[in-house]
Amino acid sequence: MKTPTEQLALEVVVPVYNEQELLETSIRTLHAYLTAELDVPWLITIADNASTDATLDIATLLTYDLDQVAILHLDERGRGRALKRAWLASTAQVVAYVDVDLSTDLRALPPLIAPLLSGHSDVAIGTRLAASSRVTRGGKREFISRSYNFLLRRTMGAGFTDAQCGFKAMRTDVAARLLPLVEDTGWFFDTELLILAERSGLRIHEVPVDWVDDPDSRVDILSTATDDLKGMVRVTRGLLSGRIPVDRLYAEFGRRPFAPPQPPSFFGQVVRFAAVGVLSTAAYALLYLLFQSVMTGFAANFLALLLTAVANTAANRRFTFGLRGRARVATHQFQGLIVFGIAWLITSGSLLELHAINPQASAGTELIVLTFANLLATVLRFVLLRVWVFRSERRAAPEAEPADAPVAYPALEKVSVS
Repeated sequence: MKTPTEQLALEVVVPVYNEQELLETSIRTLHAYLTAELDVPWLITIADNASTDATLDIATLLTYDLDQVAILHLDERGRGRALKRAWLASTAQVVAYVDVDLSTDLRALPPLIAPLLSGHSDVAIGTRLAASSRVTRGGKREFISRSYNFLLRRTMGAGFTDAQCGFKAMRTDVAARLLPLVEDTGWFFDTELLILAERSGLRIHEVPVDWVDDPDSRVDILSTATDDLKGMVRVTRGLLSGRIPVDRLYAEFGRRPFAPPQPPSFFGQVVRFAAVGVLSTAAYALLYLLFQSVMTGFAANFLALLLTAVANTAANRRFTFGLRGRARVATHQFQGLIVFGIAWLITSGSLLELHAINPQASAGTELIVLTFANLLATVLRFVLLRVWVFRSERRAAPEAEPADAPVAYPALEKVSVS
């Protein structure tokens, strides 16, 4: 392998796992395109993450046959792990990656990297969801992609349009600061990277792409979707708790005044409240069945609802409405208990009505009636929590600092890559 004698401008990483059928054709296609279309020094790195077929052997032969092609071998699987390792080790000005199937038309590569090389932007992504993008794929994948990105925008306030398109780039100096904060090593890597970049005030440039679905894709949609949802919950917790120090990146790279993460939108609050409500309802049902065996139905209902109400208020305070710290915790719980009292009247009233209609109602019938009554009470709880319990905190939220206001932050240590 021969590498450019000049300072590398671009390193394109191609993460692969058991791609012996596609690898040679794709790398030669990519190499030919870069040779013909780019007039800056570049390098292709094949990042093999623990392939068990002939992928590594083919990649090794390609490094001997083609100039400006290198290989990075990892003993562990994970696309995110391979990208993180390769990008952190790069000496280029800009790092990028493309999927090995080359589903994205390579003509989008020059406009992807241009704003990064100029310093105008920090991260660049291809988007299949722009009006001018031309995409060929099945209806199922189209629906899943749009639903996932819609969920990101509504629950996490994401401003980017397409989190999972396998066509991204970023400035290497930014990567050195941002990548150590990214924990995922699989398919959620892209989404986590973009969320943290956006929350750090980095400028994300989007390029409409032409994209053709790979019919032989081996991505497990259900498993990937489950991991993505878990990742969203983990990142949300990290941002709300301050464990992910995106404010420090604001001090160094932020292109707009620092403001703490905004609370979820109304839709996001509904989704989060519903998730908490489902768990609370399930916990309530289990507790009711447990208590009902040793006490009356009214007492069991009261105690089960009381315990789940306290936990529900705490969970909604932190997860749904984004409030942290101990300030006004007791007040919120007191107000939550008042809301609980209203909910208890609804559920107890339904139980009284049931016994008035059917005095011999079984425990199972009581449980069904109380479950539906509890769901109604849950809706009322959301309204009261939003417009009464946590309303003052939303009004009292501090405004963002003006653009010229000096803000002091602790220094962020550079990452050393061996």
